[in-house]
Amino acid sequence: MDPTSDVPPGAERLRALIERWLAYARTPLLPGGCFWAANLADFDSRPGPVRDALFGHHRHWLGLLAAELRHAADAAQIADLDTELAAFQIDAVLCAANTALRLGDEAAADKVHRTIDGYLG
Repeated sequence: MDPTSDVPPGAERLRALIERWLAYARTPLLPGGCFWAANLADFDSRPGPVRDALFGHHRHWLGLLAAELRHAADAAQIADLDTELAAFQIDAVLCAANTALRLGDEAAADKVHRTIDGYLG
């Protein structure tokens, strides 16, 4: 089940996805924070089912971010942009935030919000 399925697509859903991601990263179920962000780098050069699952999830996540950005642009909620690049950049900021939160940087969430605001206004 998609926890944001009740949120209108586009900018609003993207913000909801980011908020839910931040809540998950702030209160991790596992020691490394976000399981996906913490383990992708460990398994990126190890062939096998764990790598395949991590990469599949990562592709899905990037596709979800890009789709919501595309919807927001198509609905004139945001300026037209390269949605694939923007999704990549947002994911990079979220991965950095996961690490920063593990290191005690409570300003990390604010930095994520400022980054998202740069796309969504």
